[in-house]
Amino acid sequence: MKTINIHERMIGKLNLKVLVVLMLALVPSFTMNANDDQHQSGAYHEEATHHENNENAHKALPHSEEEGYNDGVNTKDEVADYIQHHLGDSHDFVFFSDEAAGHHYGFPLPIILVDNGLKVFMSSEFHHGDKVVTKGDAHYRLYHGKIYKTDAEGTIEYDEHHHPTNAKPLDLSITKNVFSILAISILMLLLFRSLAKGYKNGPIPTGFARVLEPLVIFVRDEIARPNIGEKKYRKFMGFLLTVFFFIWITNLLGLTPLGINVTGNIAVTICLALFTFIIVQFSGNKDYWKHIFWMPGVPVPMKIVLAPIEVLGMFTKPFSLLIRLFANITAGHTVVMGILAVIYIGKETLGTGGSIGVSLFLTLFINVIELLVAFLQAYIFTMLSSLFIGMAVEEHDHH
Repeated sequence: MKTINIHERMIGKLNLKVLVVLMLALVPSFTMNANDDQHQSGAYHEEATHHENNENAHKALPHSEEEGYNDGVNTKDEVADYIQHHLGDSHDFVFFSDEAAGHHYGFPLPIILVDNGLKVFMSSEFHHGDKVVTKGDAHYRLYHGKIYKTDAEGTIEYDEHHHPTNAKPLDLSITKNVFSILAISILMLLLFRSLAKGYKNGPIPTGFARVLEPLVIFVRDEIARPNIGEKKYRKFMGFLLTVFFFIWITNLLGLTPLGINVTGNIAVTICLALFTFIIVQFSGNKDYWKHIFWMPGVPVPMKIVLAPIEVLGMFTKPFSLLIRLFANITAGHTVVMGILAVIYIGKETLGTGGSIGVSLFLTLFINVIELLVAFLQAYIFTMLSSLFIGMAVEEHDHH
């Protein structure tokens, strides 16, 4: 009965923490829409130059040509652009596209703009960038995944570096990544609510709960207890379980043809690392702060030298968390997409059958590895978070 009660407490905390992660994860995802130039600066330079020289002609072109698409992905530059498109966020959820016909199969998402008032409409009004949307006396254009204020003709102005100079409204839209976070959070709530209810009927869960229970016990016995300690680990189990399952499920969905790349979005990894940082700082005891600002047991001159180093370490720890998760997931997606592109760019050398065979074999091999990476990254993030928390709450004996 004691074991059942422990599980119920952990699952109850998990439901609350999922909602917290959901709300705060949305904030950087919103700002990411307006500040992710670093992800696409190379593609921006090439495509913006093309648009600057041919702006008037492009207004009459279909979306497949205007937004950098064509009747297929056949060259290295097109492959690079396609990978960038897959890794980036978007204002609609497209499952697949018929590039030759210019058809996109998916569903639109809500556009929420703050620009002299609140303007709400569906992304389908942009027609994937083909049309200018007019709301009141303002005109908006979707260009390279971002929404700009423009005139009725959709004119985009550029600076000397070929970057758009048009003003951008505050974009709080439900993008593909935000929609994915919402869907994953709801899924987690349903799964773990079902698991918690299962313990009310008996000590042994049934159905899919049998898969979840060993993972919950794994996080408790292999991550939380050893790193935080027997006395204080329960307080942080809700956060650790939420982070572990959120990252793991998100990574697994990123391997599906849905094209979800949530943990490959640096805004989301920043948010997750920020949670760890805040929890560590607010949970730190007097020994933790004493070891940072006035290291016991060392000469005073060394204390003065070590203090700024320790303060810097407070920020490098969460930074390493966010970069490790972001870099590994992004690299995995890039490699898989690059290997898939062998089907198109390797036809001349290997032939159609050979290029397809090589691409599918290598993709299958990498995807098997990515299944391990999906779990490993969730484990590493959770383990390091628990380690940092354990360092903050540890009681030190000074003699």
